[in-house]
Amino acid sequence: MKTVFVDTNIFLRYLTADDPIKYEKCRELFNRAVNGKVSLLTSEMVIAELIWTLQSFYKVAKDEIIEKITVVISTPNLIIPNSGIIAEALIIYSRKNIDYIDAYNSVFMKHHSTSNIYSYDSDFDTIGGIKRIEP
Repeated sequence: MKTVFVDTNIFLRYLTADDPIKYEKCRELFNRAVNGKVSLLTSEMVIAELIWTLQSFYKVAKDEIIEKITVVISTPNLIIPNSGIIAEALIIYSRKNIDYIDAYNSVFMKHHSTSNIYSYDSDFDTIGGIKRIEP
């Protein structure tokens, strides 16, 4: 089965249904993946861009974003590198008043056995197990 990369705008059309014709085509694409007819691939950067766009442009509430992204990363036959890190980051993102990228980076650090970060971003001070250091 051929694997095809999925860009952010495909997820956006599906999750927002802001263009009914494109929504339907994207829905069909994801149904084909669920039914094992196509293998899809996306990246952590696409997921980050998706979260940022839903939040900043579409003004989607944080809890709804988390719900939507959880569905995306659970889609059968959709390959996302480090989807486990993304899932853990979504938990931190849901519990803390921090942005998704900070949550992701904190989990990424944990998975790479480091707890110290050089940063001026005090949001890292709210995450247990992280020690922020200013250079």
